[in-house]
Amino acid sequence: MTARNRLPPWHEEIRLANGRQVLIRPIRPADAEPLRASFALLEPDEVRQRFLYAKAELSPETANRLTQPNPKSEFVLVAAEPYTPGDALVGAVARAAVLPGTRQAEFHILVSHYVAGMGLGRHMLRRLVRWAKGKRLERIFGDVLEENEPMLALAKSLSFQQQAVEAPGMVRVSLELKRQVVDTTPNVRLG
Repeated sequence: MTARNRLPPWHEEIRLANGRQVLIRPIRPADAEPLRASFALLEPDEVRQRFLYAKAELSPETANRLTQPNPKSEFVLVAAEPYTPGDALVGAVARAAVLPGTRQAEFHILVSHYVAGMGLGRHMLRRLVRWAKGKRLERIFGDVLEENEPMLALAKSLSFQQQAVEAPGMVRVSLELKRQVVDTTPNVRLG
């Protein structure tokens, strides 16, 4: 992947391994209808791995909620065609949301099979981690189906730890974000 400079914050044009150009940027309200149209192109298994059950369409209410995140506690990125919002199909969505009353964020990523396996999920997850660190959160985590081997491998490659959860067939992947304080005072011997 290659990236270009001189774009607004959190905007990045990248070229995928297959040569396709996408724009990673924060989601906007104008993305609601293109998001719904893109959802219809997903395979049932892609939807199930993200929503944990099959879903034929993305409701207007869900699309509106996703495209209007609370900037204080949510961050949603899309990877879309490099067209204006409202005109571009969305190939991937990555969301992180701070859990109320905590210093933790839960993340979700959905990458369409059209652009899967080209590093886009990794790129977007790294951006979610960067956002969470900027918010000075302590941890970011996501619950993943045990059978979703690509997502589990991605999380492991980025140093996420796996933990069991009570829900059958699920694994929690989490990354501790607290930076260890390094003592920089010189060792001085007295006496």
